Amino acid sequence: MRAPKTFRLHIGIFGRRNAGKSSILNALTQQDVSIVSEIAGTTTDPVEKPMELLPLGPVLFIDTAGIDDVGDLGEKRIAKTMSVFDRTDLGVIVSNFNHWDEYELRLMEEFKNREIPFVVVFNKTDIYDENQDITSQLDSVKVEYVFTSVLKGTGLLDLRQLLLKAAPSDFINRPSILADLVGPGEAAVLVIPIDKEAPKGRLILPQVQSIRDLLDNDSFCMVVKERELRQALSRLNKPPKLVVTDSQAFLKVAADTPPEIPLTSFSILFARFQGDLTEMVRGAMAIDQLKSGDKVLIAEACSHHPIGEDIGTVKIPRWLTQYVGGKLEIDSIRGHDFPENISEYKLIIHCGACMWNRRAMLSRIMKARQSVVPITNYGLTIAYSLGIFERALEPFPAALEVFKNTPR
Repeated sequence: MRAPKTFRLHIGIFGRRNAGKSSILNALTQQDVSIVSEIAGTTTDPVEKPMELLPLGPVLFIDTAGIDDVGDLGEKRIAKTMSVFDRTDLGVIVSNFNHWDEYELRLMEEFKNREIPFVVVFNKTDIYDENQDITSQLDSVKVEYVFTSVLKGTGLLDLRQLLLKAAPSDFINRPSILADLVGPGEAAVLVIPIDKEAPKGRLILPQVQSIRDLLDNDSFCMVVKERELRQALSRLNKPPKLVVTDSQAFLKVAADTPPEIPLTSFSILFARFQGDLTEMVRGAMAIDQLKSGDKVLIAEACSHHPIGEDIGTVKIPRWLTQYVGGKLEIDSIRGHDFPENISEYKLIIHCGACMWNRRAMLSRIMKARQSVVPITNYGLTIAYSLGIFERALEPFPAALEVFKNTPR
C-alpha cells in the first residue's frame, strides 16, 4: 500500500517556462509524468508524482507552471504555482546560465521568507556554460546548486544526493502521533465508533496511523466501539496510559472513562502532529467571543461528499450554535481551496489534515495568524463546545497551561 501524503516529503519544482522542470521530474522518476515540449507553458496545473526516493523514503514531487507565464491565463497559472509553496517541504529552482534574474530571485526570496529549504538546478549544461558570477552569488548566500543535462543524463545522481542532504530534519526525525504519551510496554485504548460515515470495511486514516504508531513504538493497543468501552476497561488488570476517542463520541467516552485515565481525541492528536496545538488551543478559546451573526469558516482537507450527520457541515455547526445561543454564518470549503481574504471571519475551524503534509497545515495557521483570525480544529472545537476542553487537554501539559493562563 502506498504511503499517504501525510508521510511524504513534498518536493516542489519551480522555475521559468522551458527551464526543463518537467524534464527533470521525468528523469528523477524515470517515467513520463509531465508533458515535455519546446513550446513554452506546456505545464498548466501542478502535476504530482509520488515515489520512493531512497534512502530518504516516500516523497511527492510537484511540477509547476512557469513563474514567468504571461496573459490572463498565465496569471492564473502563476497563482496556482504560488499556491504550491503552501505545501512544499523542499524546493527545487530549475534554471540555466542564460536566464538568472528577477524570476529566480523572486523564488529564492519566497523560499527564504517561508523558511523552506531549497536547492538550485542549473539544467541544459550541454548548451550553456557555467557563469561563475551567478555561482559565486549563490556561494555567498550559502545556496547549494547542481549542474544537470537531462539530454545527456548527467548530474541526476548529484541532484538526488543534494535533495537527500537538503531534506528538513523534522521530516527525517518525525515525532510520534501518540506513542510518546503511552510508552513502550504500556497500553492505549482507541475508541472508534462505527456509524454511517465510517468507511465500509476499513478504518479512517488517523485511526490506522495511530495504531501503527503504537505498534512501531512497542506499545499495546486495544480498539473498541464507544458502547463497549466501559466493559473493556473493566477487563484490564492495569489502567491504560491513554484513551483516544473519535471526537464525535467525546461525551459518551468521557462519561465512561475514569477521571484518573487521560483522555483525548484523534483530532486533537493531529492538531499536535500536523499543526500547532497551542495555537489551536488559543483559537478554540475564541469560541467564547462568538456572537449571533458572526462568520465562521470550516475547512475540510478531504474532498469527500458529506453524508448524513456530517461532522463539518452538520454536527459542529449545531454544537456551536447551541453554545453561542444564536445563529452563526458558516462557510464551508474543501480541498486546497482557501479564501484569499480571511479577515472577515471570527474563527476558522479546520479538520485534522490527516491527508496532507504538515507544511500545508502550518501554512494555513500562518495565514490565519497574519490576518489576526483565530484558528482551531474539529476536536478542540467539539471539546470546548461540550464543556470537556480541560479534560481533553490533560495529556498535553504545555497546551493545558496555555488554556489555564490565558485571560478569558
